Amino acid sequence: MLSCRKISSMALAIALNISPFFFSNAMAAGQADDEIIDAKISYEEYVEILKTEALAKGFSQQLLDQSFANIQFYKRAVKADRNQPETVETLDTYLPKRVPQWKVDRARKRYKEHQELLTKIGNEYGVQPRFIVALWGLETNFGKIMGNFNVVSALSTLAYEGRREAFFKKQLWAALSILEEGHISVENMKGSWAGAMGQNQFMPTSFMSYAVDGDGDGKKDIWGNQADVFASMANYLKKEGWSDELTWGRQVKLPEGFDTSLAIPKNTGSRKNWLKAWTNTEKTLQEWQELGVRRTDGTALPKVEIKAALVFPDDANGRAYLAYNNYKSLMHWNLSYYFVSSVGHLSDRIKFPPIQ
Repeated sequence: MLSCRKISSMALAIALNISPFFFSNAMAAGQADDEIIDAKISYEEYVEILKTEALAKGFSQQLLDQSFANIQFYKRAVKADRNQPETVETLDTYLPKRVPQWKVDRARKRYKEHQELLTKIGNEYGVQPRFIVALWGLETNFGKIMGNFNVVSALSTLAYEGRREAFFKKQLWAALSILEEGHISVENMKGSWAGAMGQNQFMPTSFMSYAVDGDGDGKKDIWGNQADVFASMANYLKKEGWSDELTWGRQVKLPEGFDTSLAIPKNTGSRKNWLKAWTNTEKTLQEWQELGVRRTDGTALPKVEIKAALVFPDDANGRAYLAYNNYKSLMHWNLSYYFVSSVGHLSDRIKFPPIQ
């Protein structure tokens, strides 16, 4: 027995091969079937429950036998999930580590190497290639660091751990669908401890929603096929409202006594609340100009008819940015001001100076 956890009475009945109806009637009067009871179940038993549920969802026995043949319990995944580091730095200290000069140099080099493919995909999806390269570099160091966890094992482990069981089970069903469709083999379906996969680190549900076959070979291979990797990234951004007529945003300077309540609150709690705050606070660049907002060098904002929201990645005493509509697409990818700032700054460094 690798580990144990509490389990619902219904699931325990399945694991013990007892009729759920009989088991529930044998419980103390008034206890519902879906109540968590003080019983323990091993990881191996839990995996059998997952396989039973998967069969009920229509997955074949052959697929499940293959997918779970070498199932493992990843203690490292549980530890990583429970001990994710808290942010203890500012954007000023974070950016130099996330966007160092060597990464900028490598991004420009990779852009040149794949420029023909990136240009084709950029034109097809309406996404500037520099943003595709920036996401690629920040997610996996241009495909070098994709994670070496078996995805089925990682997702099963985290579902068993229990704190976010529903989420990780949903990811597991999506992972099985990806295998069922033949996009990748079980052995090669590797990812992070949390189940993020490939060179763009898509969770399985994101794969199902956004991954595309970039070269027409019938597979969506975000692990080893560069056309699929780039096209899937571009498709994600396009589906989330990206416009190649805009950039991501710009750092700005605020006047003395500026009303900081005009910015989006930093801790909105969810993507839905963040988008609502965006709608409630966005203004035209002309309106921000009239409020005294300027470029960092003190000059006037661009005279273009677009809207922007004001964000403080740290607080009102730190950096301030006017965020354009594409900023929302990047926040959908990762709801983190620091991540979006990193993508934006790396994409700007790829562009300036222009690639020769």
